[in-house]
Amino acid sequence: MSDVDFKTLKKELASKMDKAVDVLHNEFAGLRTGRASTSLLDPIMVDVYGAKMPINQVGTVSVPESRMLSVQVWDKANVKMVEKAIRESGLGLNPQSDGTLVRIPIPPLNEERRKELVKIAGKYAEDSRVAIRNIRRHGNDELKKMEKDGAISEDQHRDYGKEVQDVTDAAIKTVDETLAHKEEEIMQV
Repeated sequence: MSDVDFKTLKKELASKMDKAVDVLHNEFAGLRTGRASTSLLDPIMVDVYGAKMPINQVGTVSVPESRMLSVQVWDKANVKMVEKAIRESGLGLNPQSDGTLVRIPIPPLNEERRKELVKIAGKYAEDSRVAIRNIRRHGNDELKKMEKDGAISEDQHRDYGKEVQDVTDAAIKTVDETLAHKEEEIMQV
């Protein structure tokens, strides 16, 4: 195996690990921190026209104030369904409609809810770490296979294994930093 083949494998592993970190960022975006954010409503699916659609395909989501979200529903017939989807989302939000505009006040978080959200954030981060370690294992399995097939030497296997571990450590460090930042954001009063 040439260095070019290993560089391709390393690049592929790093790309997959970056995607695992991106998934974590998306999950964190949906965690409520007491401040309004349009990404808070991203996971909500609205039952309209006989199908489930993301809320941003039914109306325009905006942040008119720091503790308020609004959804300008495009079809007046869907206002009730949007309200229902938000109410049943498990986010603890209580929408109020005014014509085709649905206002969603963001209540301040109490201490107990903040601690719950920190635990959820920790679980998301651990899921990301597990995904990254699985990607590392896949890379190490590939290296073992290459050594067994005679494509790389034992020394190359060891050196490449260290590089794979370095990529893994960098990705896990990013997850840990992201988690620390999110915890700080959640606990901020």
